[in-house]
Amino acid sequence: MSRASFRRLAVVLTAAVAVAACGADAVAPLPVQPPGPTRSTPTPSAIAATPAPAGSPSRPPPPTSGRPVAAPPTPTRTRGTPRTTSPPTAATPACQGAVRYDLPLAETEVELLRSLCFATGAVLRIQGIGPGLVTVDRPELVSQQYEAGVVDIRFVRPGTVAVTIPQEGREHTITVVVR
Repeated sequence: MSRASFRRLAVVLTAAVAVAACGADAVAPLPVQPPGPTRSTPTPSAIAATPAPAGSPSRPPPPTSGRPVAAPPTPTRTRGTPRTTSPPTAATPACQGAVRYDLPLAETEVELLRSLCFATGAVLRIQGIGPGLVTVDRPELVSQQYEAGVVDIRFVRPGTVAVTIPQEGREHTITVVVR
């Protein structure tokens, strides 16, 4: 066998091996599954030992890489009240998490707002009010700041706080429960 023939044979065999190797691995994309507590990849003997349901053809499971499938990203809100931040504790339907709750006084009927419930770390942002007008009955449970017509009340400890807001000659009290 000549040296040129040997090289051609080597190139053909290398190409055949490369094509055969590529064809076996690329079959189908992985299915999307919600994350579970912990998943383990079943062994081939465990798959063979699992009986197929009656009336359905036995089909091998799709190939997996052994890595858990990542959950899809959670949708974010770009507009609206309240704007949520990362809550240290989970919110319940009756009580919101550690959110920033915007209260624009020019657009809100404060008289209808009697109570709120937040997790520790939440901020009540009252917009459109003068300095020193908003008061709280339990200052040890909050951190309060004023800047440019906006009062930020951060709830730093659990408890119940009465927030008093003067508007149109009347004082409106909002009871805030902090868990």
